[in-house]
Order: sequence, then C-alpha cells, then structure tokens
Amino acid sequence: MTISLQHSYIAFDDAEAALTFYRDVLGFSVLRDVDLGGGQRWITVAPAGSDVSIVLTPVGAGESDADRELLADLLAKGVLPGAVLATDDLDGDFERIAASGADIQQEPMDQPWGVRDAAFRDPAGNQLRLTAR
Repeated sequence: MTISLQHSYIAFDDAEAALTFYRDVLGFSVLRDVDLGGGQRWITVAPAGSDVSIVLTPVGAGESDADRELLADLLAKGVLPGAVLATDDLDGDFERIAASGADIQQEPMDQPWGVRDAAFRDPAGNQLRLTAR
C-alpha cells in the first residue's frame, strides 16, 4: 500500500488577500477557485510541479456559528496550523516574501536540529515556515 498526501487545508478570513498572497507572493498556481456563494469560497493552490496542494478555505466553514467564531478568534491570534514549505533558494525567496510586506516571524537561520529555515505569516495570520532543501 502506498499512501501519500494529496492536500491540506489552511483557513483564511479574506479570500482575495489569501489568493493574492499564495499566487502572487509565493508563486503558487491556482488549480481551482470555487465560489459557492454566501462567503463559501475554496481556492486550491499548489507549487509548480507539485502533486500536493493547499486548499484555502473560509475559517470555520461548515461549523456552527459558535465554533466559527471561536476558530476566527484563533486564526486572528495566529494559532491555527500553517504549513512548512521547502525551497532551493531560502535567502532569495525570503527577501521576496519580506519585500511583499509579509509579517516576518523569523529571518533565515540555522536550527539546532539541522535545517536552515525562516518563518512568516500569511495575511490571515497562519504561520508558514520556509525551509532550505
């Protein structure tokens, strides 16, 4: 049996800001952009040539009003799960991301566990780590 990752979800509170960031700043391709109305829009993006995608989804989609409000508060605090991305040009990509005005959490640095990485937040507050391959 072979199991692989197909996609993962990252919440947003502003579809256009999320789309602009993942497409224009990170350079991801837009695979699908589905607007179901009523604030229910799913945007699937992926790095060029990748079999794995990220589904950008409205925070709390499909949840009760109370849970949606709680998740929106957690998103605003930046504590919902994000993603770890990999690059062949950590310093160059980091400079481009920083120049976009992204909320930088950590400049590129060597970590004690053996990787070199950086961290920033997307427009919704999700933490993304960028790791050197």
